[in-house]
Amino acid sequence: MTDLPEIHGLCPSRFNAVKDAFAANFVDAPEGLNELAARFSVVIDGEVALDLWAGSADLAGKQPFAEDTLVPVFSTGKAVMALMIARCVDRGLLSYEDRVADHWPAFGAAGKATLTVGQLMSHQSGLPGFSDGVEPAIWFDRQAVLDRLAAQTPLWAPGTASGYHPITIGYLAGELFRIVDGRSMGAALREDFAAPFDLDLWIGLPEAEHSRVAQLRKPAAAPDLGPIDAIKKAAFLDRGSAPGGRGSTEWRMTEIPSANLHGTAKDLARMMSIIATGGALDGRVMLSQETLTEATRERIHGQDKVLPYVMSWAAGFTRNQGLNVFGPNPQAVGHCGWGGSMAFADPEARVSAAYVMTRQSPHLIGDPRALRLVEALYSSL
Repeated sequence: MTDLPEIHGLCPSRFNAVKDAFAANFVDAPEGLNELAARFSVVIDGEVALDLWAGSADLAGKQPFAEDTLVPVFSTGKAVMALMIARCVDRGLLSYEDRVADHWPAFGAAGKATLTVGQLMSHQSGLPGFSDGVEPAIWFDRQAVLDRLAAQTPLWAPGTASGYHPITIGYLAGELFRIVDGRSMGAALREDFAAPFDLDLWIGLPEAEHSRVAQLRKPAAAPDLGPIDAIKKAAFLDRGSAPGGRGSTEWRMTEIPSANLHGTAKDLARMMSIIATGGALDGRVMLSQETLTEATRERIHGQDKVLPYVMSWAAGFTRNQGLNVFGPNPQAVGHCGWGGSMAFADPEARVSAAYVMTRQSPHLIGDPRALRLVEALYSSL
């Protein structure tokens, strides 16, 4: 059994059960996934109610995990991406019922002309990866990725099924955002959210901030995707299915809204509180209730073609219905990321929360350490 590190942060006595669960994850985690460093943050009614962190930011155990330590959260950043698109809808720049090709004509090639924004955001475009072999370095050439995806024939009939788009959705949604807003999604996140609300969240991390990033230990096993076919290979397994060949510095600096958001658990939970509180952040209305309803309602439900789950997808968010990983309420929405991170919002309980860690697990959805924390949280409410 490992020694329990010192736990830092904010924990009112009503949440002692959460602190106990957080501590247990360091010494007796499910599946032997004892934490190296982690943070769990909860916002209730728009106020930070719980914020715990512990461990070392480096794998050598010499640099303490601090309040300003950044963690790459991979696909958990898709929840922020979905909020950025929702903001475009709220501002009248987009509708979820718009056809993507009306804003981006080239995208309409090869049978994609009628795909709507809502269908794109709910992983229905049939573009979970490249249908032909590519080099991993292509992901560092945004225009090359966009040109190839726009011209590509979908891997299934668009709008007929969901198939999780691990990385491509960030380029597709990012380009749609850039077309209607004029800025990159990373720039807009900084200007509209990070700066005015003091959120330490980044899509595209400047090199000057890299010293704050925690080191990760990769999972010991690959995720279970179920029976493998050409669609799952394109999404996850082909050599060019993920960025590579350029090193971590360039990867961190590149804007990939679906895959490389860096941030803190506290500020992820604060960002997700926009959903939990009916559209407000620090008392300022950022999304109307009408837009929130459209962003979080079910767009498609069924067996996903990439993930080995029956999924209920909203417009960029994973819906809790049937998965039960974001607490007990089926209307909660959020997203999980490679290795175990997650962020969610529960409007019924007016709660949002985020979990980040440095020891990665092979779980695609519902890391058992996060589930333990969420269960303890709801038992304390």
